[in-house]
Amino acid sequence: MDIFFDILKLILPAIIVFLTAFFTIKKFLDNEQKKRLVNLRKDGQTVITPIRLQAYERVTMFLERISPLALVNSVNKQGMSARMLQAGMLSTIRDEFNHNLSQQVYMSNEAWLLVKKSKEEMIKMINVTLYKVGDSASGSDLSKVILQIAMKMDKLPTEIAIDFLKAELRKLF
Repeated sequence: MDIFFDILKLILPAIIVFLTAFFTIKKFLDNEQKKRLVNLRKDGQTVITPIRLQAYERVTMFLERISPLALVNSVNKQGMSARMLQAGMLSTIRDEFNHNLSQQVYMSNEAWLLVKKSKEEMIKMINVTLYKVGDSASGSDLSKVILQIAMKMDKLPTEIAIDFLKAELRKLF
């Protein structure tokens, strides 16, 4: 029995020292890991923040370019038929959208869905307007009706999307 107590006198302090050292080192290493993660995130933010801002800027430019007034001014040429103007505007919208497609990676899902919806609404507006004026109408007739419809709207789909993007940016930064 004395041997048991002698062994216990030796082992018990060793176990206490071992557990104390183990938990102290574990806590230190956990804190170091947290510090590394914070620094990594901080470094990542300094790289990603400008890219995210650029994505919002590019998408805002896309939305501005597909607004009715901008589309009519950039696509409408003297002597175009309504069908040619419609095809040109739809092509411009799709090209601009495809050019900015990768920006969705840096945006929230809600923002990107609103951008896509805005694009689809503009395409729909152009197609419906062409149907109203007819295929035989001139490009200037189609332009006038598109601009009249746009003026009657409280807010264009592109304006709604831009307002959402601005609000989202204010929350993020």
